[in-house]
Amino acid sequence: MPLLKKKAFPLLEPPKDLDPNELVYQVRFTKEIFRDYQTYLNRINLYRQRIWTCKVSGKGNLTYEEALVSEKHATKKVPEIPKELMAMALCTIQFSMLSLKDLADKIAAKLQETLFIGAVLHGKRKKSDLCPCKILKVLEEGTVKTKYEVAWLDRNKKVIETAIVNRNDLIWKKSPFSRNSLKPFIRKSTYRSFPWVLHDKLAEKYHISRDPPQDIEGKVFIQDGIVYNKRKKDATDVEESGKLKKKKVEGEEAEATGKDNQQKEEPIKYPIDDLLVQPGTDDPVFTARPLPSRDFKVPMDCVGDLLMVWDFCSSYCKLLHLLPFSLEDFENAICHKGSNVTLIVETHSSLLRLLKHDKDEYFSAVQKRTRALKITLTNWTEYLCDFIEIINVGDFSTNITTIKRGHYGLLDAQVKLGILRELVNQVLGTDIVREKLAEYVEERQVLLATKRGEALKEGRKKREKEQLNAKSVSNGVMNGHSADIIGNNQHLLANGNHIGQNGQVAKKKGVVFSARPNNPSKRSESSHSNIKSKKTGKKKNMNAESQAENAMDVTKKEALILLRDEKNTAAKQSSKEQRREYFEREIEKRILHTNPLGKDKDYNRYCWFKRDGRMFVESSDSKQWGYYCCKEEIDLLMGSLNPKGERERALRKQVERFYSRICMELQKRSKDLANRIALEEAVQRRSTRVRALLRENPANAFLNYVNKWKED
Repeated sequence: MPLLKKKAFPLLEPPKDLDPNELVYQVRFTKEIFRDYQTYLNRINLYRQRIWTCKVSGKGNLTYEEALVSEKHATKKVPEIPKELMAMALCTIQFSMLSLKDLADKIAAKLQETLFIGAVLHGKRKKSDLCPCKILKVLEEGTVKTKYEVAWLDRNKKVIETAIVNRNDLIWKKSPFSRNSLKPFIRKSTYRSFPWVLHDKLAEKYHISRDPPQDIEGKVFIQDGIVYNKRKKDATDVEESGKLKKKKVEGEEAEATGKDNQQKEEPIKYPIDDLLVQPGTDDPVFTARPLPSRDFKVPMDCVGDLLMVWDFCSSYCKLLHLLPFSLEDFENAICHKGSNVTLIVETHSSLLRLLKHDKDEYFSAVQKRTRALKITLTNWTEYLCDFIEIINVGDFSTNITTIKRGHYGLLDAQVKLGILRELVNQVLGTDIVREKLAEYVEERQVLLATKRGEALKEGRKKREKEQLNAKSVSNGVMNGHSADIIGNNQHLLANGNHIGQNGQVAKKKGVVFSARPNNPSKRSESSHSNIKSKKTGKKKNMNAESQAENAMDVTKKEALILLRDEKNTAAKQSSKEQRREYFEREIEKRILHTNPLGKDKDYNRYCWFKRDGRMFVESSDSKQWGYYCCKEEIDLLMGSLNPKGERERALRKQVERFYSRICMELQKRSKDLANRIALEEAVQRRSTRVRALLRENPANAFLNYVNKWKED
């Protein structure tokens, strides 16, 4: 059992008066049962913390489940000590005060001195040569000397002959029990260290005393049948009496066992496992999840093969030289009973042609049978029969005669899709496809690296621009502050001049009014000064008007600059979006396989194929399939996903990522469906005297398929 803080962690017993039909919470790896969800969640969170230690190996920093697995593996490595030596080893362990390393060395030395039946070691046989031997019997002669009956072994460990030898003639070339192998044995046999104390059942089985010896009586004491260290007990007594002023920290053990009921419950950190999510008061109103449509024409257990084959042919259509076709046309062609449907013939021919070009087992088999070099509408069934004989699958081999007679269309849809599935699997193993996949992987890596480099470059430019803006703002603040100071000083100087001028005028006025001079020269001087002041006033007005006009021109220029910058930023933003769309488009072209969008809480998988538009739902056991085919169903699905769960949170993110594209494809699909229904109704309204051709019916559009990419 894993250790918590070097102590055994007791598991909770199942609650009493438990009803067999009562719904409870159970921990998977400990089988503990809880009625309260919060208590169960606290215990699960405790088990997930890396605070546990493996009891056998001593490894720490593990979760509870990892510690259990470590104990299981370490127990297998524990050496099997013979019964004759078990009592001696356990007696050495009981109440020992040695460290684990010294105790393991002491036991290893004792076990090496004692020989036992079945031990394989080396002995002196003739002329002092050491030969391997095995002890068969211990022969006691007296109390001092002990002899052993041994069997001499050859290189293959077979018995050559037997002999009786002394103890001095037997030598261990290698110690039977090493220190590292005995450490797990010591940990497994004891429930505490310093002193090491054996489990009660183990001590009772080998008749080992459970009373502490006299030399450690003052160091340990026994309470309720368990040995405790007296020094630690004294420290706890002092702590409880108040002499040692030290705060008690509540451990994880008390928290998990629920002894402290007054402790506050920790809030749950979401997301968690979807099956553990409970409804909360702060939850939004979730919509009911819509039921997917299941109106497939092929049997339900064949839908997976149908999607796999169609997705492969659509993804690698250029490599196969096969013009892409819709999923509905492919499904209708599979269910059609005609023998030479062009879509089916071209699909088989393109796959068989690729196998033939690979020059593998299929190519050599075809060469031996002297088939025509070109696969045509008349001989494609012969190539197909050769393929079925090569793969040698019993279910398909029984249909070879039906195919050779030209009645391929009469086969069940399950058999047709099974043959196509095996064809796709064989094609995936060819060198041509593997090289193409490797090429796609390299190109995707180059595109991703280029995209990442552009993003880093743009981020670097953005940071540099922000730093320049910050510097310019700081410089502008300093310049503006100094300009304000200079402007204020100039204003003060101007005011000073005005004050001085006013003072001089006042003085002059005072002189004029007091003296009232009759001198004409003085009058003319005063009139000249008035004229000059008027002229300077006009000049100031002209300067103010020119400054206002200049300010208007500056504001217009700034507005034009701002408009130009906005246009540039908009152009840059559009170019960024175009580059991002370009990278996504190029990466999607080099698709390796279609990954599911995610899973819901019941492990149902959701897949979206961009070439079909519908979102397919696969049950957890892969036995049921369905699909959503309209925007309203996608909205209801997104509204039913709980972001508190890990799986549904990831699924919701993926659906939101492709939401616009999914809706666009579904709208396109709904328009095509409406047009198809209108055409079917038009065909039905025709007069019975004018019969429409079979190929004109939209339901039989797959019969009009022509492979324009066919390899010549």
